[in-house]
Amino acid sequence: MNVRIQTVHFDADGSLLDRVEKKVAKLTSYSNRIVDVNVFLKLDNLAHHIKDKVVEIRVHVPRGDLFVKTCSKTFEQSFERAYHSLVTQLKRKKEKQMP
Repeated sequence: MNVRIQTVHFDADGSLLDRVEKKVAKLTSYSNRIVDVNVFLKLDNLAHHIKDKVVEIRVHVPRGDLFVKTCSKTFEQSFERAYHSLVTQLKRKKEKQMP
């Protein structure tokens, strides 16, 4: 599984990046067919005023991609929401594949 974390228009601190990497590594317990995971950490700014922190996660699995986008006041909260939504999608996909 290849993991790529990108920050857009800011530099993330090490603790945030470590937290994201550790949580993304746990996704393999829900699906062992994950090929790539792309995490985008963005600042949603409107006319130079930072409004929200946006997290987008795209997971590439055979026969499709899973995508989640969330925003809130902190990156940690946005990432947790996106992660839980992604876990739900992975579980549903796995259930559909079961005969």
